[in-house]
Amino acid sequence: MSGDYVRGEMDITDQENTWTGFMNVTKWSAFIIILVVAYATFTLTMAMPWLVAMGLLAVVGIGGGLFLGMGSAWIATVIGLCVTGVFVQVIIWLAQLAL
Repeated sequence: MSGDYVRGEMDITDQENTWTGFMNVTKWSAFIIILVVAYATFTLTMAMPWLVAMGLLAVVGIGGGLFLGMGSAWIATVIGLCVTGVFVQVIIWLAQLAL
């Protein structure tokens, strides 16, 4: 049985695709976590205005994504996170006005 095995002849495309997908998910998740923690750090501990922190981290996020070759989907994700952040801030302002 073990004499039938020849090193390097097995098709490993499924394993390679799985590993590539895992690494992409890890890269995206880690970068989003870094951006969120940096945003919280800048706004809460350094008293940086939220819009300035968001703009700075959007530039860093897009630049880092281009550097890491994450593609246009990453840029759309960063812009979507910024739009979501502005939406949440508008809801907070409206809630403060209502109180």
